Amino acid sequence: MSKEKAAQIQPAEGKLGVMVVGMGAVATTLIAGVEAVRRNLAKPIGALTQMGTIRLGKRTENNTPLIKDFVPLASLDDIVFTGWEIFPEDMYEAAQHANVLDRDHLQTIKPFLESIKPMPAVFDQHYVKRLNGTHVKQGKSKCDLAQQVRADIQQFKSKVERAVMIWTGSTEIFLEPTAVHQTLAAFEKGLVDDDPSIAPSQIYAYAALKEGIPFANGAPNLTVDLPCMIELSKQTGAPICGKDFKTGQTFIKTVLAPAFKSRMLGVSGWYSTNILGNRDGEVLDDPESFKTKEESKLGVLDYILQPELYPDLYKDIYHKVRINYYPPRGDNKEGWDNIDIFGWLGYPMQIKVDFLCRDSILAAPLALDLVLFLDLAQRTPELKHLGIQEWLSFYFKSPQSAEGLYPEHDLFIQLMKLKNTLRHIQGEELITHLGLEYYD
Repeated sequence: MSKEKAAQIQPAEGKLGVMVVGMGAVATTLIAGVEAVRRNLAKPIGALTQMGTIRLGKRTENNTPLIKDFVPLASLDDIVFTGWEIFPEDMYEAAQHANVLDRDHLQTIKPFLESIKPMPAVFDQHYVKRLNGTHVKQGKSKCDLAQQVRADIQQFKSKVERAVMIWTGSTEIFLEPTAVHQTLAAFEKGLVDDDPSIAPSQIYAYAALKEGIPFANGAPNLTVDLPCMIELSKQTGAPICGKDFKTGQTFIKTVLAPAFKSRMLGVSGWYSTNILGNRDGEVLDDPESFKTKEESKLGVLDYILQPELYPDLYKDIYHKVRINYYPPRGDNKEGWDNIDIFGWLGYPMQIKVDFLCRDSILAAPLALDLVLFLDLAQRTPELKHLGIQEWLSFYFKSPQSAEGLYPEHDLFIQLMKLKNTLRHIQGEELITHLGLEYYD
């Protein structure tokens, strides 16, 4: 296969502004971690952009550079952070409150974290019932609030060369698309009319896209997976992707479920429960917010196992997901799965997985990868005007895809899609893993 023509990617020159919505456990872990890496106090473990490699050409050529050396990603040294939060604490105080990183880690970078203070946030307790924000914007309408966010973005953009926005805030109540979401014109009228179907996360996404800023949604909220946002994204050339970081239990599901299907092993039941004690757990203790998360977590198995194609193996699977708020556990989430499978002649077997993970430790490197890859997409003409960046599905529980196209959930297919996209924009041969040429 001949090489393709490389895309005309703009260089990653100057400062990259990272605008974080919701500066709690995930955000503070991300920001503190990036600074620790910059000071050579730690390694960026978990970040594909920093530690991952990509094979080029044949296996026999042994050409496997680091991804960050293959595509022109922004340097960590050039990242500048800002953001919004419903509580006024600086990032040092917020990190102490989140209790993810130990005291020694935080002390070494305390002055840096103290220098980052959040802007007042757009917040309405109707959409996140378990939180009571005290550091919030006041406005005459949702349109007024969107303009305030745009003003924040404009002020920050004057200090950096490029910017990306990422939602690391709480899970909002379950919403479904309505007429206000079908076109950009309808959405903008809805902002003026204070339409209740427009949640705060949608206001941030709208403001970012109007300013030409890429937006990634790390929560299961209805945010950029809307016709109006896709229309605006294409109009301004601001890439979008989401939703819901694939961190703990769902990460394991997208590894195990493809394994079962590849071996034609049946699944009769999959029971999942989570114990979580951080602010996310508190928010998800509300049934309406849990409904949003449940929808995100339940869809994975149907898409991977394809019961309509394999009815004898997966048609009658019983899939249950539970999240239990347990304050003593803090950010150290426990994801427990009981999987009932069956094999040859229908004989039953069981698999039990107990993943004692750290929620924000898993999420922070995903957030870093997303802002760097979205910045790359913004500088790549072939990608920026696509709107949806489906090649970033690797990072999400509910990947966004084009209308009428089912999302790909298999972790390994997602990774192949991501790396082949990088090869494509750099004019390298795509890897098919056929390998017949080695035996010809």
